[in-house]
Amino acid sequence: MLQMKETTFMKSIFRAILPAAMGLVLAGSQAYAQDDTGETAIPVASSSTPVPVALSASDKAWLKRIEQALNQSKTFQARIQQLDAEGKRTTGTVWMKRPGQMRLAYDPPSPLLLVANGGKVVFRDNQLDQTTVIPIERTPLGLLLRPHVSLTDDVTVTGFQHDNGLVQVTLVRTSSPGDGSLTLVFYETPVALRSWSVLDAQGRETRVTLFDVHAGADIPASTFVLPAEDN
Repeated sequence: MLQMKETTFMKSIFRAILPAAMGLVLAGSQAYAQDDTGETAIPVASSSTPVPVALSASDKAWLKRIEQALNQSKTFQARIQQLDAEGKRTTGTVWMKRPGQMRLAYDPPSPLLLVANGGKVVFRDNQLDQTTVIPIERTPLGLLLRPHVSLTDDVTVTGFQHDNGLVQVTLVRTSSPGDGSLTLVFYETPVALRSWSVLDAQGRETRVTLFDVHAGADIPASTFVLPAEDN
């Protein structure tokens, strides 16, 4: 879904026992309660109203360029480096296929795996033998895996910076800003994603940097098979 040389694109702690890898895409999980079985319960409504940043005509033109870049690519594979809120660095590989599919496998010794498919995100911790399932539309990831990515329809741009050859856009879901914010940082020329970060409701940030990106990769359907859910 990204392309570092041409058009490109494109990552909260759910519970304290789930590592900061959740912060990559699951900031929205803070809006959910869980019962003792680990099943997702009724979502908690957010009453806050997002405040849009003032955008110039030039800023709005950049948003359109970024939208076009996100929508032109359908698949990508890349290596990642993740920095969590505690400063811990983790590496791994991410595969994405729009609409609706993503797999993030962390390098050993990390036991973590995240797969999005079928309208949900499944996070697996093999060390804890624990599986967490969240509706994809309750995560910032849901904004990016839609059939058509929009930076204006049902999202609010709460931050925008353009300097030193970089364009940075911060987004929240307008109807539920408590789900978390997503910040995308692009190289200006050519438009290419440098990094993305998720800020959760507690102010904890997880940042992911992409490298060795292969846009348009032919990704087998088996890549996105969901891990087995807990009974």
